[in-house]
Amino acid sequence: MNTADPLLEVDGLVKHFPVRRGVLLRRAVGQVRALDGVSFALHRGETLGVVGESGCGKSTLAQVLMRLVPPTAGSVRFRGRDVLGLRGRELRAFRRSVQMVLQDPYTSLNPRMTVGEIVGEPFEIHPEVVPRDARRASVAELLELVGLDPEHTHRYPHQFSGGQRQRIGIARALALRPEVVICDEPVSALDVSVQAQVLNLLGDLQRELGLSYVFIAHDLAVVQHLSDRVAVMYLGRIVETGTVPQVYARPAHPYTQALLSAVPVPDPAARGRRARIRLTGDVPSPVDPPSGCRFRTRCPKATQVCAAQEPELLAHSPAGHQVACHHAVP
Repeated sequence: MNTADPLLEVDGLVKHFPVRRGVLLRRAVGQVRALDGVSFALHRGETLGVVGESGCGKSTLAQVLMRLVPPTAGSVRFRGRDVLGLRGRELRAFRRSVQMVLQDPYTSLNPRMTVGEIVGEPFEIHPEVVPRDARRASVAELLELVGLDPEHTHRYPHQFSGGQRQRIGIARALALRPEVVICDEPVSALDVSVQAQVLNLLGDLQRELGLSYVFIAHDLAVVQHLSDRVAVMYLGRIVETGTVPQVYARPAHPYTQALLSAVPVPDPAARGRRARIRLTGDVPSPVDPPSGCRFRTRCPKATQVCAAQEPELLAHSPAGHQVACHHAVP
């Protein structure tokens, strides 16, 4: 496969959840537009950071990519093959290649299972990956790979700290030797110092194993540290995407500009040199999003065209930078 070809392609992905009422919740009265036309490509060895505030559809995107929930429309292709139509053995093979690290290390690990059982469970589901007599050694190797003592395989999750638990979750995700790992806010529940350790671990593993990441987060600094490219989401849509220097140095969408203006500046002397953009109003409901541009109700640049016409995600300057805004200036 040509390394220039995308490893994972997402085109026009839509996920609407029905809103039901009535005694038996049978009457559909609306739908939550969690995803509404999301498209991107992920290349081998690359990290795509997906950033946005709570409720923008980031976690729904992760669940659809993993086939945990079915999409309403759109396509997902892995190595050029449509994964939404996979069943049985083909779906199992896909899930060997694409794994997930969950957000909360305190609830994503079974408290009744030892660490060795948790990390080795993928081998029980996919017995063809590692022979039974070699699984104990493979579990020890995985724990050592993420910086944990292999002698602790008989301990339970409650005997580890939050950062150590997340390392266990990472080891479990790597057990089947995947090519793509979807990280759904993997450090948001951790202390800042522990966040840095886990981020550095993810970077080291990527270089050592050639992994590709879809890294979902709401912390802009975390995304900047690990990502090659960034996709900014707002209310179910990608509003801006590009390389980290393009998006962070020259943000073109008003929402991205507002997000970056809110990032704390460690240098007191530099704080006064950056204008703070304060957004008014609340995030609209995904059940009834605004017409046209979904950000227009909070945007200081909104005009009549923003209400009448939904902006497309179009090429911006320089190459590779895309923005969905009627008023984006190159």
